[in-house]
Amino acid sequence: MTRIAETLTGVRATTPLVHCMTNTVVPEITANVLLAVGAAPAMIDLPEEAEIFAGIASALLINVGNGSAEQHAGMRLAAPAAAAAGKPWVLDPVAVGGLPVRTQLARDLLVHRPAAIRANASEVLGLAGTSAGGRGVDATDEVDAAVDTARQLCADTGAVVAISGPTDVVVSDGRVTRVTGGHELMPLVIGTGCALGATVAACLAVAESEADRHDAVVAAHALFGAAGLVAARGATAPATFRTLWLDALHTLTPAEVEELVTVEED
Repeated sequence: MTRIAETLTGVRATTPLVHCMTNTVVPEITANVLLAVGAAPAMIDLPEEAEIFAGIASALLINVGNGSAEQHAGMRLAAPAAAAAGKPWVLDPVAVGGLPVRTQLARDLLVHRPAAIRANASEVLGLAGTSAGGRGVDATDEVDAAVDTARQLCADTGAVVAISGPTDVVVSDGRVTRVTGGHELMPLVIGTGCALGATVAACLAVAESEADRHDAVVAAHALFGAAGLVAARGATAPATFRTLWLDALHTLTPAEVEELVTVEED
């Protein structure tokens, strides 16, 4: 069994509890995706509760898109709480670079050493301060333009950095992995990228060591890419794609995931 299959099997076998501090646009699709892949979602934003729950959950997602002042306060408490409890947490720096409040928040949270950063190319560049970010949540930079910056973020924070695009690129210390799958309809469905961040957290929850985290992040991207390919076979437009994609996330076996996507090491 490969590392991708081991990770996906582990998620189904253990049902990791993922604490999602995410933006107001995507809680429903994020929760549905986590249930489909075999994890358990929890949405807890109240600062006093978020700090406690971050140490209880299997993993934490912090998605800085369209949050409130109260949620941001909770994020500032939850990230160090997860780190102190030895729980992996994922930073999704949505639209960072062009918007000052979320940009500062995301940069401040880096000190708590996320296990992974999941973003598009413009968000990776914006997080590092080498770009003003993209067009809202959409990237205006090519994936390869952010690879060197991802390497530096990895060196500075210890995080595995995943850059989403037509081919996703996962970067960690000494490794670069490219995952090709998905479909052009996927960006037309709200919340697919944000739900990917939550699935990365679920996969990290079953990684047995920090050395396994790169493969866990690759596994999450492979599952999403494979489900996109399967959904596209029967989809005629975004609404049908969304339903078929969610079903594929639930029904695909780890072996089928590996057969459908292309995974290459640089």
